[in-house]
Amino acid sequence: MNNRPAYKLFDLSGKVAVVTGGAGVLCAALSRGLALEGVKVAILDVNRQGIDHLVSEINLAGGDAIGIECDVCDTTSIKSAAQQVIKEWGRVDLLINGAGGNSPHATTKADLPFFDLPDNALEWVVELNLFGTMLVSQVFGRIMADQQNGIILNISSMNAFRPLTRIPAYSAAKAAVSNFTQWLAVHMALEYSPDIRVNAIAPGFFLTDQNHYLLINKDNGELTERGQAVITHTPMKRFGSPDDLLGVVLWLLSPASSFVTGIVVPIDGGFSAYSGV
Repeated sequence: MNNRPAYKLFDLSGKVAVVTGGAGVLCAALSRGLALEGVKVAILDVNRQGIDHLVSEINLAGGDAIGIECDVCDTTSIKSAAQQVIKEWGRVDLLINGAGGNSPHATTKADLPFFDLPDNALEWVVELNLFGTMLVSQVFGRIMADQQNGIILNISSMNAFRPLTRIPAYSAAKAAVSNFTQWLAVHMALEYSPDIRVNAIAPGFFLTDQNHYLLINKDNGELTERGQAVITHTPMKRFGSPDDLLGVVLWLLSPASSFVTGIVVPIDGGFSAYSGV
């Protein structure tokens, strides 16, 4: 009989986490949530002002955070960030690959058909989302391999399950992130240590800086046509809140999921389950 209290299964106090894209809306919420659980959080982002604001907020609230300016598409930048984390705390227990995004230049429109999407915009989206995950996993995964333990959590998307209209590069890149998550989970467990786990979450529709005005009309605050289509096909009839991610993330980063690796968890209010009829 297992007599461990449930709260101990989710205990992350004293762990060291690295969060890329940490100053963004979703990952900032995750960084705050981890800090409240006693996790030491290294926030990596290209947005220096956003980093500094979030680090100050967390530390003033009694947490322990540092901010590092880092380009997830530049291995030299990633290695420098890793050295700073190791110098500060000596190890890395948790990695959240949260950096990502789309480009309006890689989005089809009435005046920009798929056939005319510029190759540099498509490459930028794939590089940020896929290679920005792979390169960071190489650098910090090596640290975990040397430690013989650690957890990597990637951020995929509903687009990986059901490609959305207008955003072909983003959908394809996130599908690749899901596939890479499964590959890396097997590779790390077989080649280095079964105590290194790799999983992903697939958020549905959350209001972020990137998509807010695609879903909400900035002039009147009402749903756009695309926003209404999302709500119509979401059984829970709302957009996600950043804090909706936290419970699943805490589960996947904690001993509560110690026999879970190689999965992608939808957090989408039922969007992926709904056929529309």
